[in-house]
Amino acid sequence: MKKWQYIAPLALFVVLLGFLAVGLNLNPREVPSPLIGKPAPAFALPRLDDPAQTLTKADLMGKVWILNVWASWCAACREEHPLLVDFAKRSPVPLYGLNYKDQRKDALGWLARLGDPYKASLHDLKGQVGIDYGVYGVPETFIIDKQGVIRFKHIGPVTPQVLRERIEPLLKELNA
Repeated sequence: MKKWQYIAPLALFVVLLGFLAVGLNLNPREVPSPLIGKPAPAFALPRLDDPAQTLTKADLMGKVWILNVWASWCAACREEHPLLVDFAKRSPVPLYGLNYKDQRKDALGWLARLGDPYKASLHDLKGQVGIDYGVYGVPETFIIDKQGVIRFKHIGPVTPQVLRERIEPLLKELNA
């Protein structure tokens, strides 16, 4: 057999091994969102606590706000929840919840037990607004600026480090 017959498969294997190594070092929480820098999708959803009241994106224009996608059935949401409760007490920026594919009764009970950090929670039973926002799974957190443009997306539970290093500095910048 000729030498190249051994070298070609070995070279292909090394290239594939390189791609695997690069992929294993990527952070799955930093999935780039095509919505960053684009207007947040419009919505009109009933409030979780009062289904007779509807909240829309237009109601939130002119101020910086945070949208946190959560569900009572989500274990990771429970992990980040105490941090959000604390953050909401000291943040000048309103935190809105998007209750995703959850039963109203379960979600209200969850908030009653663990505390409610949200200025309002929207009830997205079918998940359509979540889909419009490109939600991969819960929890996810978005920062929307005064013009209604998505400026930041975090996939997974918010941590003290993400809050301190990414969210709080961006909020200061957007409110300056």
